[in-house]
Amino acid sequence: MILDKFKLDGKVAVVTGAGRGLGQGAAVGFAEAGADVAVVDVISTDETAGKVRALGRRVCQIHANLMDRASIQPVIGQVAGELGSVDILLNNAGIIRRGPLLEFTEKDWDDVIQLNESAVFFLSQAAAKQMVAQGRGGKIINIASMLSFQGGIRVPSYTASKSAVMGLTRLMANELAPHHINVNAVAPGYMATENTAPLRADPGRNAEILGRLPAGRWGMPEDLQGALVFLASAASDYVTGYTLAVDGGWLCR
Repeated sequence: MILDKFKLDGKVAVVTGAGRGLGQGAAVGFAEAGADVAVVDVISTDETAGKVRALGRRVCQIHANLMDRASIQPVIGQVAGELGSVDILLNNAGIIRRGPLLEFTEKDWDDVIQLNESAVFFLSQAAAKQMVAQGRGGKIINIASMLSFQGGIRVPSYTASKSAVMGLTRLMANELAPHHINVNAVAPGYMATENTAPLRADPGRNAEILGRLPAGRWGMPEDLQGALVFLASAASDYVTGYTLAVDGGWLCR
């Protein structure tokens, strides 16, 4: 039955930035589909872990600051040790820094590139090694952005990092396909998260954004769950290297 292909029973999913927002929504979505979940964040993951456990799934909580490259490598080993395998990786953790191009600081550049780009690569590399060793393939999903497609304004390091995520998704898909590892990305549109709080609080920008959105509203974490479960499941076994926009129609306007 086709619906059976969307089930994640017996799988272990790793979700970074799982303490709140899109990451928490993803962790809950994976758990609802049947997966056990490792929740990774620099902030508390207690609330997310509670939601996963309430669904009857096992959960592994990892406190890690992915801004520190040395903290990345141990994550996958800890998950495999506690939950037995790593079958799905969602690279969700990310930050944004805003400022005019002519005034943008080195720190605001370096911090965003480290978390949004370098951490994605090195955590994916570690997860892929684990998946290859397990010998049964796997799924890696990256969180891209509307700014993987567009230039944006006042967010140079964010645009650079999210453009890189799209490119890395394609590169990893090419190299990992022989190991039956699918690599895709989801590009959320304008979502109601902490990253977009300044935009939603600005009456002018908020009205401008909503005026362009065919859906007429900001997206919610739940709006990503279907796409993420699809890309994490056997239903997407012939889909790789693709960045799927979940954007309320933003890119078609």
